[in-house]
Amino acid sequence: MKNPAEVLMEELEEEQKSLKINTLLTVITLIGLLSGVYFQMTDAVVSYVAGAFVVAFLAGGIPAAVGAFGNLLKKKLDIDLLMVLAALAAAAVGEARDGAILLFLFSLAGTLEEYAMGNTKRAVVALMKLRPDEANLEDASGQLSRVAVEVLKIGQIVVVKPGEKIPVDGCVLSGVSAVDQASMTGESVPVDKDAGDTVFAGTVNGHGVLRITVEKTASHSTLAQMIKLVTEAQSKRSPSENFSDWFGERYTIVVLIGSVVALLLFILFGIPYAEAFYKAATLLVVASPCAIVISVPAAILSALAASARKGMLFKGGAALETFAQIDIVAFDKTGTLTEGKMQVKKVVPIGVSEHQLLQLAASLEANSEHPLAKSILIHAAAFGISPAVVERAEAIPGKGVYVTIDGYRYFAGNRKMLLESGVSIDAKIEAVMAEVEAAGMTSIVIGSNSVLGVIGVADTVRESAKATIAALRKTGIKRIVMLTGDHTAVAQAVGREIGILPEDIYAELLPTDKVAIVDKLRSEGKVSFVGDGVNDAAALATSHVGVAMGTAGSDVALEAADVALLSDDLHALLRARKLSLQVNRIIKQNLVFAIGILALMVVVTIFFYLPLPLGVIGHEGGTLLVVANGLRMLWQK
Repeated sequence: MKNPAEVLMEELEEEQKSLKINTLLTVITLIGLLSGVYFQMTDAVVSYVAGAFVVAFLAGGIPAAVGAFGNLLKKKLDIDLLMVLAALAAAAVGEARDGAILLFLFSLAGTLEEYAMGNTKRAVVALMKLRPDEANLEDASGQLSRVAVEVLKIGQIVVVKPGEKIPVDGCVLSGVSAVDQASMTGESVPVDKDAGDTVFAGTVNGHGVLRITVEKTASHSTLAQMIKLVTEAQSKRSPSENFSDWFGERYTIVVLIGSVVALLLFILFGIPYAEAFYKAATLLVVASPCAIVISVPAAILSALAASARKGMLFKGGAALETFAQIDIVAFDKTGTLTEGKMQVKKVVPIGVSEHQLLQLAASLEANSEHPLAKSILIHAAAFGISPAVVERAEAIPGKGVYVTIDGYRYFAGNRKMLLESGVSIDAKIEAVMAEVEAAGMTSIVIGSNSVLGVIGVADTVRESAKATIAALRKTGIKRIVMLTGDHTAVAQAVGREIGILPEDIYAELLPTDKVAIVDKLRSEGKVSFVGDGVNDAAALATSHVGVAMGTAGSDVALEAADVALLSDDLHALLRARKLSLQVNRIIKQNLVFAIGILALMVVVTIFFYLPLPLGVIGHEGGTLLVVANGLRMLWQK
């Protein structure tokens, strides 16, 4: 079974062939048209004039006629049929030149539309080209050999030299470098990579040599998932696209019947037959809804391709459109609004120096497996402090750790540990702990026979969180909510820092509680839930638009949400929101223009006089204009 990338490549190759054929036919149509006009102006024999216009009609009309006939067999009427009938009607009333002009412009518009639509697939193919075809495989003896990326297996080691593209998703085994991840996550600045860091296929290695352990095969890499999601998204129709298709098919019937009725009315009101047929032919042209039908998919497809290049994956046009209508954004806290990495924020020594307190804390926490322990060790190392050798260590789950150093017993832990140790808590110690906890930090008490100090540890709020939340409000978001399983004091502290109102903060929640709150918020408006996409899958699914942040490398996250942001930068969320708003604006602009120009030309044709060539230019020019307006997102920075 072919993978989505192979299918897309084949589709693009077929479309390229079709584009070449249609371009040739458009050129032949133009040559026939210009030759016919030249023969008319030079009073050449009628057979020359007729022959030239026949060439124009055949080259410009056969593709449309074939398409129309195919749809007729399926019992469908389409715009191609309208164009063929309009051209034949023009020839029937002695205006073969105008019919040829119509077919040329219609052929040109179709060719340009086909080229423009192909840009969206070409953008996805550009993603495929990010990954190199070969990799430097290291064998057991350390020798390198060039192998196809497809044959790499999980656990093997590849070596990436400076300037090379990384061939697989994996983990750095050794080496230090900076990797350009713009193609994957949209980050403009190269990211430093060291042993233990994750790297992605298609990103570009910088100055150093990296040895990478393969963690995902080529067909399951983040890049492969991106290609799969983008191709699937292009096949999912948005509400506006579905309406456009529904409208186009039914409106074609209205135009055909309306043109016949109009012809009869023109004759009934005494208009000469030739003029009546001419007006009816013009009406067929100007009333065709080409611009209306093409305006929506042009905008949607170009936005999907543009967003994918920036590391924002919308799973179809529906998510893209709906995201602009969101009233409420509910954020998960840990890993979304915060870094998800605990750091030492406050050190309060009591009766000892800060250096002594950190030395003792590092010695204690070196014997603990608790996540908070790592943050203290990192903080101590930043000051050049290493753990001392301990004689004995005992971890107490849920409380802390005891160690013996030089015959003295020390402890590090929470309030429960403090109570278990039997050390008295005076007003000063209680005040210090209360101050630390009120600031949203977790207190770690260090002591022996007495308390020697308190260390405050907290998750780090993302630098972009406050600015992003303020900017989201400016885009029309009415309410920002934070949901977390963390303690209330911690949640409120984070909320104060980033600008979320106290009443919009829900803390100490279980995953089921988050789902219930999101469901309740749905009754107040359209809700988007933003989380990490792994632990919050249910809440993501419950919201109108689920957004998974920082999903590069996570298959679960990519599948869980309606929008997958590969970067963990909150600015990506704001960019996604602005792109969605822009798409909706462009769709409205296109529809207003398309309907307006159509209505104007129909009124002028029926009640006044509109030359067929002018009607042709107005109709096809309008179509080209809405296509260009929709596709400008492909080229904007």
